[in-house]
Formats: sequence, structure tokens, C-alpha cells
Amino acid sequence: MKEKQNWLIWLILLITLIRVGTYTVLEIGNTIFWWVLEFAIIMIFAILAYKSPNENTAAKAKPVKYFLIWNFICILRGFFVASNYWEFKNLVGTGFMLFIPLVVYILDDTLFLQNLIRRWFKYMPILFIFLIPYTFGTEHGADLYGKYFIPVLFLLPFIMLLSPKYRYYLLFLTIVVLFFSLDARSNIIRFIFALIIGLSYYCRRSISIKLLRITGFTFYLLPIILLSLGIFGMFNIFKMNEYIEGDYESTTNINGKSKSSSLTADTRTFLYEEVLQSAVKHEYVLFGRTPARGYDSEYFRKMVSKDLKMNTKERFGSEVAVHNIFTWNGLIGVVLYFLVFIKASLLALYKSKSYLMKLLGVFVAFRWTYAFVEDFTTFELQYLFLWVTIGMCYSTKFRRMTDLEIKIWVNGIFDKRYRKLAYFNNKRKLHGI
Repeated sequence: MKEKQNWLIWLILLITLIRVGTYTVLEIGNTIFWWVLEFAIIMIFAILAYKSPNENTAAKAKPVKYFLIWNFICILRGFFVASNYWEFKNLVGTGFMLFIPLVVYILDDTLFLQNLIRRWFKYMPILFIFLIPYTFGTEHGADLYGKYFIPVLFLLPFIMLLSPKYRYYLLFLTIVVLFFSLDARSNIIRFIFALIIGLSYYCRRSISIKLLRITGFTFYLLPIILLSLGIFGMFNIFKMNEYIEGDYESTTNINGKSKSSSLTADTRTFLYEEVLQSAVKHEYVLFGRTPARGYDSEYFRKMVSKDLKMNTKERFGSEVAVHNIFTWNGLIGVVLYFLVFIKASLLALYKSKSYLMKLLGVFVAFRWTYAFVEDFTTFELQYLFLWVTIGMCYSTKFRRMTDLEIKIWVNGIFDKRYRKLAYFNNKRKLHGI
């Protein structure tokens, strides 16, 4: 079991580099290399999930099981739908990604997650220093910071539990990400909200658990309300340039040329229109078009035709997570996705001992809302750690921890003394001391 976990940790560390080629001038690996890596990760997830001894977590995680079953059915349907090279390629790549939720079933092993993050912080920040020169002059170089430092985002809700030295280290990395990601609005929003969640722990005497629960429910209602208002033309939250006065722009240098972009530009409304119109036109609203297919896009038609070297307007994926779940798995998939998130939040908010876990329940609720704005559903660290966060909410062991025990666990990522302390505490519990 430990040997498989060690292999899994190293493979996940490699996944950090999977999108580096998109944001730098470097090319790391090829499609076959990443497919083999992804397949190996999913297989180890499946083996560890099958051998997981905690039946309580499995019982609580039934929404995840139903979501995985529906994903599998949609993938099978995809083999009958796919008709060309690109559709089969999309089916395989997306199919691997749709099994990432298996990680939920292995997170009762708190040491596994601790060791994973510990090794990431030991090696990957240093490696990033060598990547920085290759980000200059690239169009999407700013995106790399937020994508690469996802474990920092993951730890921000725990920031007030960390020792000062590691707290400042985390804040330093956060500032670096924010400073170099001014063009990448979603990275900034995710990191800032995660930091707000972390700082909320400091104000826990002022922020009641009841308020946290209300906030969580609000995040689940918000997308439904805003989507309805947008469809009926009453209010469109994406058209911020209509409600905010002044010009807010960021400037990046690409190959010696300055490029300005508006921070209030609407880059989502047309996506919603195309995704919904395509689903209605081709009658896949309920069951989806399978992971082999995408949605019809007039806006990206020229780009897609050029990339695929064929006359098509079918775009295989959107920047918005819910769009992809809807396109591939239909309304059924979106409902199951919603049930996974809300059950995780409910468990964290109502069935956990620590205040920190309740904060994570709110953070998961926020990520549901943000799935309607931007959350890339691709096999990369960002999507993996989203499911790790969801998995912690389902995990019986994490929910049984007190704030002190979580403090010892999170500091053990950086400090060997805390790992020893956790070991002796567990030993005392086993012997009833």
C-alpha cells in the first residue's frame, strides 16, 4: 500500500508540469506520455479506493459514486458517438479526467495527503525558478503562476493554523502569484477568496457557525438566481463594464509588444449562449453529447478549424466547468455534480468537530459557484486539488479532527516535529491513554 502511495505522489508531482507547455515556450512530454501518466494515476486511485478500509466515508460519499457511474456510462456512450480521430482523442483525455473523483475515497489516509503536499513544497517551488525565464514574452505566461502553485491555494484556508515562519512563506508565494497574475482574473479571485477563508479562522469568535451555514447555502443558490436573471435579461453579472465606471486594464509584454486587456470585459455571456443553443439544437440537454463531443461555437470557429485542420465549429471544451459537465454529461451530470458539492459542504458544516472544516465547507460551496465562472475541467493540479478539498469534507477522519489536531496535521507538512507529535498522539489513542 505504501509503495503504491509513493508512486502516486511522484506521479502527481509530475502532473504539476502537464500544462507548462501551454504557458511557456517549453514542450514537456507529448499526448501519449501524459495519457500513460494519467492512466497510471487513475489505476492507483482505483486500487487504493478499493482497499480503503473506512466504510463510513464510502457511505457518505454516495453522490460521488453516482457521479462516477454516470461519467462511466457517458464515456461508454462516447465510443459509439465518436467518428473521427479528434473525437476519440477527446474521449480518452476527458475520460481520464472524469475519474479524478476517485481520490475522494482515499483521503481517510491523512498521512498520504500530508506526504503529497510536503514533497510538493520540497521540490516544486525550486523547480519553478528554472521555469520563470521561459514564461517571458508568452501570451498566457501569467496564467502559469496560479496553475502551478495550486497547493498554495489549497493551504490558504489553513494559514492561521500554521507557524509564523510557514505562514509568511505561504503569504509570500501568494503575493507572487497575485502580482504576476493580474491578467488572470480567475486565479486572483480564487486565491483571494481562499485567503479570506483562512483569515476568517482568526475571527472565529465573531463569525458564528450559523453564519457560515447561511453563507454556504447562499453560494449554492447564487448561480441559480444569477443564471435566471441573466436568461430573462434582468441582470448580467458578467457585464461588469456596464456597472463599474472607469477603465481598468492590465498590460502584458508579449515578444516585445505591449498588450492591454480590460479587467471588466465580459468574456462569459457569449459562452453561455453558445453552449445552451448548441444543446437545444442537437437535443442533448438531458443526457449530454458524451465526452467525445463538444459544443457548436461560431466565435471560435476559425480557431478550431485551424487547430484541427478541418472545417468544423465544434469546440471540445469551455473555460467554465459547468458548461463542460453539461455538454458532456447533460443536465443529469450537472445535478449529480451539484449533489457531490452540496453533500460535501453539509458534512463539513454540520458533521465536523473543527471550525476549520466548517470553513472548508464554505470554500467548497464557493467553488460550486465559481464553477459557473471558470474552473478548467482538465487533468491538472487545479482540478485534482478541488476534489482533494471535496474529499476532505467527505473524510470521516478529517471531520473527526479538532482544530488542534488539524493544526498539528497541517504544520506536519513543513515540520518534522509535528509529524512526530501526531504519531505519538495516535499511539496514545490506540492504547486508550
